[in-house]
Amino acid sequence: MQALDTRAGRVASETPIASPIQSYLDQLHSTHASRSEGRVATYIPELAKADPQWFGICVATVDGHVYAVGDSQQPFTIQSISKPLTYGLAMEDIGRDAVLKKIGVEPTGDAFNSISLAPGSGSPLNPMINAGAIAAVSLIAGTSSEDKLQRLLAVYSLYAGHPLAIDHAVYESERDTGHRNRAIGHMLRNFDILAIDPDPILDLYFRQCSILVTCRDLSLMAATLANGGVNPVTGERALRHDLVENVLSVMATCGMYDYAGEWAYWVGLPAKSGVGGGVLAVLPGQLGVGVFSPPLDDRGNSVRGVAVCKQISRDFNLHFLRVPRTARSTIRAHYTLAGVSSKRLRNEAERRVLDETGHRATIYDLQGDLSFAATEQLIRGVVAGSNEIDWVVLDLRRVTRIDDCVAPMLLALVKELSAAGKHLVFASAREHARFVRTIEEGLSGGESNHPPLKVFVDLDAALEWCENQLLGVDRVAAVSAALPLAQHPVCGNLAADELAHLDRLMQRQRFRAGEVVLCQGDPADSMYLLVSGRVSVTLPLPGGQVKRLSTLSAGMPFGELAILDRAARTADVRADTAVECFVLSAADFDRLGSTHPAIKVKILENLLRNASRMVARLNHEIATLAR
Repeated sequence: MQALDTRAGRVASETPIASPIQSYLDQLHSTHASRSEGRVATYIPELAKADPQWFGICVATVDGHVYAVGDSQQPFTIQSISKPLTYGLAMEDIGRDAVLKKIGVEPTGDAFNSISLAPGSGSPLNPMINAGAIAAVSLIAGTSSEDKLQRLLAVYSLYAGHPLAIDHAVYESERDTGHRNRAIGHMLRNFDILAIDPDPILDLYFRQCSILVTCRDLSLMAATLANGGVNPVTGERALRHDLVENVLSVMATCGMYDYAGEWAYWVGLPAKSGVGGGVLAVLPGQLGVGVFSPPLDDRGNSVRGVAVCKQISRDFNLHFLRVPRTARSTIRAHYTLAGVSSKRLRNEAERRVLDETGHRATIYDLQGDLSFAATEQLIRGVVAGSNEIDWVVLDLRRVTRIDDCVAPMLLALVKELSAAGKHLVFASAREHARFVRTIEEGLSGGESNHPPLKVFVDLDAALEWCENQLLGVDRVAAVSAALPLAQHPVCGNLAADELAHLDRLMQRQRFRAGEVVLCQGDPADSMYLLVSGRVSVTLPLPGGQVKRLSTLSAGMPFGELAILDRAARTADVRADTAVECFVLSAADFDRLGSTHPAIKVKILENLLRNASRMVARLNHEIATLAR
């Protein structure tokens, strides 16, 4: 569907562009859906009823956005993914030191149901194997088994962001076939790791493993851990902040059982799997991943879950030992052309157009390292506002490093915008030439019909280009038309005889394109009224570089401070095009005070009005950038 933007006079799409992140997950799901390896767990009879084709992927960010594909809402039982959650709850209830006396934190390299107890003490080697998980359940506070169960459900629900329940059929199946876990429980009782009869504890453990979740729940549970223990959607705390690192530590070293070493090597995310087919993975401070697919490998891990996490980690550089070099927010500022303009000063008619349509061009001032998580947040913002914008400018001046995964993500965004008749452009990309080249090659490859990538030397040039797009070619060309002296704003309200007298005092001067009009340090002995062409006011910088302060077009004065202050010129002025000016000397202006004081007063009023508008505009830009 399309709608006419009456302010801008152009047709804009009402359909938001597709998120490249969502498109990536769709493709990822399609890639791995055809896998046929693995078998659904059968040692618990109810689990054998799972459909091996079920397959869901979810990614949840620490600000609460969830991407989902496939069977993301299909309920299944949490199984061993419950273990780190219960371990965290036990530490909250009786304290970290008390838990460590009962349960170790050493990886075993053994299967999940192995009987791995420390020699002598008989304590489980870590809380991720069944022995450690059963011990952790015994440490939960509560006056009865039902009280402890409700406490577990309440805490798990905080992680998921909604009330959870038990699959009673799976619970009964686990209870009726859990003979090995009963053996582990009685051995723990033999070593006084369990202080009471194991049966009620084992019953609670079976119920814990039978809690129903979805793939979306897993991603939010992971994001809650990534977010320091606070659910990013509800804002409710599920785990004390200082205990999160302890939970993530045992997940990193022990969460994938006898696959933990390879997982850390290839994936590098604290994770936990369950024989129900779920995998939960955490990138601290950034995001959580949930994958659901029932077929398991020989170690009891979801085949598709492992493959998906491997590819996500590789494609987006998510390994937890590869951290960004800055902790600052990547988006330093975000604003539109309605709030901040280029250094090219515009006349009142142009300014009105830009004020009305400037919201259609948005600028992101970026800083620090561009990683997957930072770029995902950026892309999400662009996609969310895509109905209202036609031009997106990314300023890379303060970006220190760009991960390899970012170029394909932004290339996909460029293509999505281009297909919708919109544009993404880069500014200040000199230090990131390889990144820009990758996107340019992606746009030109194959049968691509996308326009060439726009890359500007600095933000100011990008802003001016966007303004010109908003103004349109005809309006930009009109700026160069000759302006009669009577229509110059500095001469506003002058009567015909006053204009005639002023015209006799002024000299008409012409300059070629590229010619210097004024030099820094020259005597300030005259003011210029620009009636055709365009000039730029610049400052020379060390190293031969030049900083543009402003660009002026017909209808604007420059050098006018000579009227008030006879100090030397503070900047250079150079003709960008062929230029024509009326020039009034300071001496002639001074004489107007005695010969024609009314003319002098009107000129001063017009200059003051122009200065006031400029100050108001600068104040507006400062307020915009300070948000």
